[in-house]
Amino acid sequence: MNNKYKNKIIKISNNGLSPTNDVTTFNHLGEKVASKVAGELPLTIKINDAEIITLMTLGTKPEELTLGYIRNQGIIEDIKDIISIDVRWDTAVSNVKTKHNDIKEITSKLKNKTVTTGCGQGTIYSSTLEKLYDKTLPNIKIKRSEIFSLLAKITQYNDIYKEAGAVHGCALCNTSGVIEFVEDVGRHNAADTLSGIMWLNEMPGEKIIFYTTGRLTSEIIMKVKHMNIPIIISRSGVTNMGIELAKDLNVTMIARTKQRSFLIYNNKDNIIFD
Repeated sequence: MNNKYKNKIIKISNNGLSPTNDVTTFNHLGEKVASKVAGELPLTIKINDAEIITLMTLGTKPEELTLGYIRNQGIIEDIKDIISIDVRWDTAVSNVKTKHNDIKEITSKLKNKTVTTGCGQGTIYSSTLEKLYDKTLPNIKIKRSEIFSLLAKITQYNDIYKEAGAVHGCALCNTSGVIEFVEDVGRHNAADTLSGIMWLNEMPGEKIIFYTTGRLTSEIIMKVKHMNIPIIISRSGVTNMGIELAKDLNVTMIARTKQRSFLIYNNKDNIIFD
């Protein structure tokens, strides 16, 4: 067990995998070429040995992914209730041990589910929605110049995508730059992994900017709300339901970004046009 985070109470394994695999391909001339492909493996999350869900993932940060998933789904609300997270790839299981062995309360939250547009199909349980509207996010101002500066710095990342493609990237940022950057086969996995990192580091979300290479759907807006992050920026587009939810929750939504342009879909008044 290894815990490099601020929270030293939870015992977590350190069983991350290499994100890419070596393969032999042939180019358009029929020549043999050594290439890299993104990894993709199933990881079944269990709580006190009871199966919750199986995710397809790169597996680079499986413990953080596990923690962020159960946080963003509202399955466990207090990190202090968790004793340990143990990932074993020989069984493809990430097992969460909690202080309360009774699994009935947790499984009752998982009865109703919605299959979403997440890569590989995401899932939202009724527990995700229970406290979504408890409070709206604060109005945090951001300068246009700070957005452009951040977009320029983001180009230094996406290492797995540059090497092998087939992944999405998400980042926790502030106006100075990137704090954490995670890539996975689905943007929802990358977002959950960052949520787990935030939880382990006791990091408040109010001063964080969330960046993603993927589209802004209602599912991603829900995740940033559960992470208490008021500003989200995407390289890609948005969905109508994503916009409506951003309005309801007061998420400042910026998308279709390029190096020197972007579109504001919600909370224009939070952008300072310097």
